[in-house]
Amino acid sequence: MKDFDHLMSVWQGQPKQDQLSVDDVLKQVKKGIRGITNKLYWTIVAMVAVTVFAAIVTFFLAFKSGVTTAGILIVLLTMLMYLALTVRHYHILSKRDATINPAEYLDSLKEYQKTRSKITGWFYYIYILLISAGLALYFIEVLENSSLAFKIGTYSSITIWFLFTTFYLKPRMFKNEEEKLNLMIDRLVRLKEQFN
Repeated sequence: MKDFDHLMSVWQGQPKQDQLSVDDVLKQVKKGIRGITNKLYWTIVAMVAVTVFAAIVTFFLAFKSGVTTAGILIVLLTMLMYLALTVRHYHILSKRDATINPAEYLDSLKEYQKTRSKITGWFYYIYILLISAGLALYFIEVLENSSLAFKIGTYSSITIWFLFTTFYLKPRMFKNEEEKLNLMIDRLVRLKEQFN
């Protein structure tokens, strides 16, 4: 019985969770979403510029080999797919307002997180693979008159870039965004529970 009394006193002595301020939580969530949407916005701007450049190269430079043109088209189409996906995610995040209906916003944020991690996870590998394949095909003609050492160096660089982005950069990028989304969702969940 003495152990039970001790356990009860420890249980009752636990600090109660702080009450969250609705305004503070909504400001923090808006700031976090703004950070993600700004990053997506600048990604869109950069991808539009690079896509326009790739289109100019594709349609205005004459190449002898169809393989080179195919490589550039692969890169161009891959960038257009990535651009479409990024624009879609930007619109999903920027079209809702957390202050209008926080419970609905929480549900949409959870849904966004689930679909983004699922789609972006497998799409990223396809994206990197297609970009690398397109560059490899493009460099066949471009490096035609280069030395063997330069060709090996170029293709090795593409391979190292593929491995670096796939196994080092991707996990860190997505983990960082995932942590931000988890923090915002956690705050909204705590706020929701506070009013139940």
